[in-house]
Amino acid sequence: MNLNILNGKKHIHFIGIGGSGMYPLAQILHSWGYYLTGSDNNETETLEAVRKLGIPVMLGQRAENIAGADLIVHTAAIMADNPELIAAKASGVPVLERSELLGIVTSKYDNAICICGTHGKTTTTSMAAQILFTAGVDLSAFIGGKLPCIGGSGRAGKSDIMVCESCEFVDTFLKLYPDVAVILNVDADHLDYFGTLENVIKSFHKFAEKASRTVIYNGNDSNTRKAVEGISGKEMITFGNTPDCDYYAAQVQHVSGMETHFIAMHHDKPMGEIVLHVAGIHNVLNAMAAIAAADHAGVPFDAIQKGLCEFRGAGRRFEKVAQVGGITVVDDYAHHPAELTVTLNAAKEMGYRHVWAVFQPFTFSRTAMLLDDFAKALSIADTAVLTDIMGSREKNTYHIFTRNLAEKIPGCVWFPQDETEEPNDTRKYHNFDQVCDYICKHAQPGDLVITLGCGDVYKISRRLAKELPQG
Repeated sequence: MNLNILNGKKHIHFIGIGGSGMYPLAQILHSWGYYLTGSDNNETETLEAVRKLGIPVMLGQRAENIAGADLIVHTAAIMADNPELIAAKASGVPVLERSELLGIVTSKYDNAICICGTHGKTTTTSMAAQILFTAGVDLSAFIGGKLPCIGGSGRAGKSDIMVCESCEFVDTFLKLYPDVAVILNVDADHLDYFGTLENVIKSFHKFAEKASRTVIYNGNDSNTRKAVEGISGKEMITFGNTPDCDYYAAQVQHVSGMETHFIAMHHDKPMGEIVLHVAGIHNVLNAMAAIAAADHAGVPFDAIQKGLCEFRGAGRRFEKVAQVGGITVVDDYAHHPAELTVTLNAAKEMGYRHVWAVFQPFTFSRTAMLLDDFAKALSIADTAVLTDIMGSREKNTYHIFTRNLAEKIPGCVWFPQDETEEPNDTRKYHNFDQVCDYICKHAQPGDLVITLGCGDVYKISRRLAKELPQG
């Protein structure tokens, strides 16, 4: 990759500028003085925020939109037959996919803290960003979810510190240039690409090797320990929940609701008490990773305490959507069995009368390959309610249907689909109408309804906020 490709460029055009992964890059490049233009197909809050920066945006993607640009960036979601992308590739102007530009951007910071892991990376990146922001650090940030304190998924700062969520999907994170690599955990996911868990571990090993100075990793996760075996020439720092880690949580107490207290320890010495307002023991581990990264960056502990105390979660991470008629509605991005397990265990510990897990399986490959694991995780809820599988980028060559998962979960509620037709993403709600109607008729005061998945299942939580009986 040519790390100097930005040199001499004046006008950069973004195809799909309203994407959550494009907006932070637009913010940063705009702050560096480049003239930006962009296009997108739909009006969104993000597009409105782009325009407020003074960046012209064209609705609709047409060949003429690229006029005058000397560098063009597009998201991976842009299809090959998109007329604007076709024109870009035929123009002779350099064209970058979004992840390539993100890699170039990380290379420009002297302290790029890149946070990866199969689970928890958005929450931990958000925690680290909140700590630094609260401490007065003028950081730049790239996050896979919205963080209220910075007003979105990204931030352009003037310091040399960048906090960057780093995704392993199709080895995207290997395009980044971390100074500090944080590895939260390593699990079997995206097996349609990686094939085996061993290949996943090898990719995380390559990511750790890319760190210029430091690797901060989960000392309690066996797959993560395998991933960092043989790494040399860097400072190696562990976090976890046992005293054999450099940073660890002690005296963990679930106080009430989403509040948890614990003592942050460093080399067996108490740093002080942390008060968290996000649920689950998994978030204690996420917090310890953020604490280790912030302490390594020189943030005083009182600022770490304040930042974590003020943190109320990132968008779609156990996000409280509404409380209607005594029923609490929460939305969460969990889409892998391990994520569902920790999220539903946390929900069950919170004292609700009945926990409803409304789950949208995402991709046929993941559903087929991890079917029994999904069934075991979803059985933690008092009642699991399933939507159709959202195929996203895939064809259903696995011949897998929601029925195959539902039949493995005791008491599961699902709505039979016509299996003579392939499930597709063109239907408006993937039987969301039936799911909403069922929950509205059966949920009672004192219940928790949690929508789960990385597709568009969040729409159900928003609908329930409007449609649940007021009591």
